[in-house]
Amino acid sequence: MTTRPVRGVEIAEIDETAVASYLAVTPDFFDRHVQLLEKIRLPDARGGASTVSLLERQVEVLRERNRQLERKVKDFVDVARENDALGSRVLAMARRLIAAKDQPAVVAAIESALREDFDSGQSVLVLTAGRAPAGLVESRFLRVVPAELPAMRSFETLFAANKPRCGQLRDSQREFLFGADAAEVGSVALVPL
Repeated sequence: MTTRPVRGVEIAEIDETAVASYLAVTPDFFDRHVQLLEKIRLPDARGGASTVSLLERQVEVLRERNRQLERKVKDFVDVARENDALGSRVLAMARRLIAAKDQPAVVAAIESALREDFDSGQSVLVLTAGRAPAGLVESRFLRVVPAELPAMRSFETLFAANKPRCGQLRDSQREFLFGADAAEVGSVALVPL
């Protein structure tokens, strides 16, 4: 530890980290030395040449922390509202599927739910079968392909993982799924069933 003169008095130079650590573990320090609180002046956090008291600075810090917490709460509320709306859409889709009496009605329910409830611009249901099941007619939405089709090999990792995947596709995958509309599709949600 070294000393240096301050206003004619020799004082020991103390590391700022040591002072900060001491004050952190001794929160009642200013209770015992109230006169120091009156003398401490800090630069105004908003800029300018003026100074503010420690209390004013603490109030400003607490206000900023409060603003940050309010933003977080607002974000949580927004996410909760989005989740609630999503839950309602999933419930509406489940009701449509339960009400479906046969396979064509199930396919129609899936297509209308994706289009109307989930606002899906493009959607495709690909069934891997040699031919369309009875009553189902291939359409822009419904495609029936053999499982051995070479284009299906590019989706093997999706089926092996058995989990939905979101993101971009390779051009060949996008063209296989969406055909002439492939250029309009940027990213997709793939759900293996």
